[in-house]
Amino acid sequence: MNTAYWILAGPLALFYLYAGTLKVIRTRDQLRPMMAWVDRVPLPALRALGTVEVLGAVGLVLPPLTGIAVPLSFAAAVGLVLLQAGAIAVQLTGGDRRMALNAGLIATAAVTVWLATGL
Repeated sequence: MNTAYWILAGPLALFYLYAGTLKVIRTRDQLRPMMAWVDRVPLPALRALGTVEVLGAVGLVLPPLTGIAVPLSFAAAVGLVLLQAGAIAVQLTGGDRRMALNAGLIATAAVTVWLATGL
């Protein structure tokens, strides 16, 4: 089960590290082509969201690698499921119906939650 965890958690962490870093360092104008919803969210909230994504990515990878506070990987995976549920709600309220990426991310994070229980 450890191998399955890394097969899912590794790419998931990379995705959230990338997406979160973009939200932290890029301007609203630079993000708009990728994320149509950025105009509906205050800039400090957007930066905080990016920070949460980066911390979630670190939480998926660092505790199992170091063997320190391993249950934090479970908490990080649960947090990413909740984050994606919120992302789906924001997109639906804005009329955006492209949910394939969100569905894939929430499913991957949910399976990662299950796999993290066996670490």
